[in-house]
Amino acid sequence: MTQIKNIGVFTSGGDAPGMNAAIRAVVRTALYHDMQVTGIRRGYEGMINGDYEFLHRKSVSNIIQRGGTILKSARSEQFKTAEGRKLAHYQLKKHNVDALVAIGGDGTFTGAKALYEEFGIPVIGLPGTIDNDLTGTDYTIGYDTAINTVINAVDKIRDTAESHDRLFIVEVMGRDSGMIALRTGVASGAESVLIPESKDDLVGLFDRLENGRKDKSSRIVIVAEGEQEGGAFHIGNIVKEKFPHIDTRVSILGHIQRGGKPTCMDRVLASRLGYAAVEALKAGRSGEMIGVIHDEIAYTPLEKAIEKSSEINLNLLKIVEILSL
Repeated sequence: MTQIKNIGVFTSGGDAPGMNAAIRAVVRTALYHDMQVTGIRRGYEGMINGDYEFLHRKSVSNIIQRGGTILKSARSEQFKTAEGRKLAHYQLKKHNVDALVAIGGDGTFTGAKALYEEFGIPVIGLPGTIDNDLTGTDYTIGYDTAINTVINAVDKIRDTAESHDRLFIVEVMGRDSGMIALRTGVASGAESVLIPESKDDLVGLFDRLENGRKDKSSRIVIVAEGEQEGGAFHIGNIVKEKFPHIDTRVSILGHIQRGGKPTCMDRVLASRLGYAAVEALKAGRSGEMIGVIHDEIAYTPLEKAIEKSSEINLNLLKIVEILSL
């Protein structure tokens, strides 16, 4: 057992719905065990600059339903340097923080891993990213909310697509991962899904447009922003050139996918993980990300969590193809 008196909690990288629920769970669980909690604002940048505050029960009241993060988030070029990390360590010691809960994605965990290895600070990571691209958890905090936001938007887009017999190419987030695109493609009844992990998506799309049903009143194509052929506007230009008779429009959903009230699933997931993070630190665990696999709490070393993205279920692409006939 490790004696920890003051846990620092922070969010870093892109915000994700459910981060506030995770912060709340960390604070309330730590206070239950008579530990102090220090909130570090603006991620690693705030860690370096001493932007710290004590968090109490009231500090996290009425935040479980809020999107974004009350601790703010920022990217920090300074933290990537050895000197920057020394400054961060100095500030942590100055504020008597003796353990950390880092909520974020692979960049956040890379920084947390460096603090653990270079200074021996106990660290637990919580997967907070809408991309659902970390190894060691079935779902990340924010993913469920993001895909539901996409579905709501695409359902509205389909209304106008059907009214005008149009093809809409909808770009969703996922620079390095097609997780959002793939699942929302199935759920929205998309004609095709284009993701970074698959190389033949564009050929398949052309085949469907050339040889598929001609009586469709609407078509939806979901494109991940990191798709190999380019973003939605680039794909749209290719389709317009190759199929000038098809009325084609492009819609970029953008940052609305990050916002909004977290779903029940994300609130429960974040609460479970926040609770488990404190229990793990209390039990002497460190250098791990906590996730949920098959509905059970799972511990994954940070280096493994960030070494590769979760594997895509490419069978979903086949489902999209068959169900769009």
